[in-house]
Amino acid sequence: MKSSDHPIQIISRKRDGHELTDHQIRSMITGFVDGSIPEYQMTALAMAIYFQGMSLKETASLTVAMLESGDRLQWPAETKITSKHSTGGVGDKVSLILVPLLAACGLKTPKLSGRGLGITGGTLDKLESIPGLQTSLSSSQITDAIESVGCCICSATDDIAPADKKLYALRDATGTVPSIPLITSSILSKKLAEQPDCLLLDVKCGKGAFMKTTEHATELAHTLLQTGNRLGVPTECVISDMSQPLGRAVGNSVEIHEAIDALQGKGDTRLIELVLHMATHLISKQHPERFKTEIQAHIQHAIQSGEAFTKFEEMIRFQGGDLAALSTPEKKVKLCAPRDGYIKAIDPEKIGLAIIEMGGGRKTKEQTVDHAVGCTFLKQVGDKVSHDEEWVEVAYPESEAQKAKAIEYISQSITITSEISTPPPVITQTLS
Repeated sequence: MKSSDHPIQIISRKRDGHELTDHQIRSMITGFVDGSIPEYQMTALAMAIYFQGMSLKETASLTVAMLESGDRLQWPAETKITSKHSTGGVGDKVSLILVPLLAACGLKTPKLSGRGLGITGGTLDKLESIPGLQTSLSSSQITDAIESVGCCICSATDDIAPADKKLYALRDATGTVPSIPLITSSILSKKLAEQPDCLLLDVKCGKGAFMKTTEHATELAHTLLQTGNRLGVPTECVISDMSQPLGRAVGNSVEIHEAIDALQGKGDTRLIELVLHMATHLISKQHPERFKTEIQAHIQHAIQSGEAFTKFEEMIRFQGGDLAALSTPEKKVKLCAPRDGYIKAIDPEKIGLAIIEMGGGRKTKEQTVDHAVGCTFLKQVGDKVSHDEEWVEVAYPESEAQKAKAIEYISQSITITSEISTPPPVITQTLS
C-alpha cells in the first residue's frame, strides 16, 4: 500500500471528500489480525474513525472485512436462521425469553452473546448462574443444538470475527468504544457470521444503556439498519426504553428466575410486551404468508401450553446446565420508600452501579462475577407507595462495605412525587 493511500491519512481528510476503498479497509484489517500492521497504526485509525466518522459504504466495507477475518456458522441448505441482538441495558433479559420462545414457534435461533460491560449485564454471565451450564460451544456443537433443540445461547467461537476481538481491546483502551461506525461493524460482523435469513436489532435508549439520547439511539439504529440491508440481510431495528430497569429483576440468578416466570406466563408487563413485539416481527419475517393475529395466537399458545419453557429446559440441558440446581439468594434485605407518593423514576444507572459494587458486574475484565447478588423491585415506576412500604428486595454479598455502598446507590435511585407518574412506552420506534 502506498503511503499516500494510507487509510489513516485519507480518513483524516474525509471532509475533503476522500473515502476509503474496500481494498484499503481489508488490507488494514487483514494486516492487523496477522500482525503485519502494528497496534499503534490501528489505534490511530480507530481514533480517526472516532473523530471523523465513516460513510455507510465505508462502514459496510469495515463490517465485511471484520466478518471475513474469521469463519461463519454453516447450516444445511434448507435451514432458515433467525437472529436477534440487543445493544444492552440494565435488566435486559429479553434473549433468555425470546430465543426459546422462537424455537418453540419453529424458528431456528442461534444467539451469540457477550458478557457484562459497564453497567449493563451480560447474557452469558446470567446463564452461568445455572450450575454446569457451558457457554463456550464449538461450531459443530452450535449446529447440533440448532438441529436438535432449535436454539442455543453461547459465546462466539475464537474463529468468528477475530478482528473484532482484537479491535475491541484497542477501542476499550483508547476510549473509542462510542463510535457508531465501530459499534455497527462490531455488532454486525458477529451477527452476519451466524448467516441469518433475517435480523432484528434492539437498540436501547436511556440512562441504563450506552445510547443515552434519542438522537444517538436513532442514529445508531439507522446505521445498523442500512448496513445490514446493504449487506444482504433483511434487517429491522427496535428502539426500546431504558430510562428505567427492564422488568422486576436486575442481577444474574435473579434475572434467570424472572425469565423462567416470563416463559411460564407470569412476566412483567413491559418486559413481556417487548418480547412479544420482537417475536411477532421475527416470525412475520420468516413467514410473511401468515397473518399477524395467527402469529400472536401461536406465540401465546407456546407460552400458555408450557412449550416455550420446555424449550428453555432443553436448551439448558443441551448446554450441560442443571436447572434444578439454580439457587435462590439467601442473604436478602428489603428497603422501604422514604416518603408517600408515586414513583416517578428508578434510575437504572444507579441500579447498575449497585450491582457492580456488589460484585454482580465487573470493574475489570478479569474480575469474577457473583451470580447471587441482585435486586428485585416490589414496586415500579407509576406505582403508589406509602412511607416505610417495601419497594425493593436486595440480595447482598458477604462484604458489609459492598452491601452498604450498593444500598446507598439503590436508595438514591428512586424518585417519589405527589403526582401520578406514567412510565414511558417500552417500544419507542420500529424501523424497517
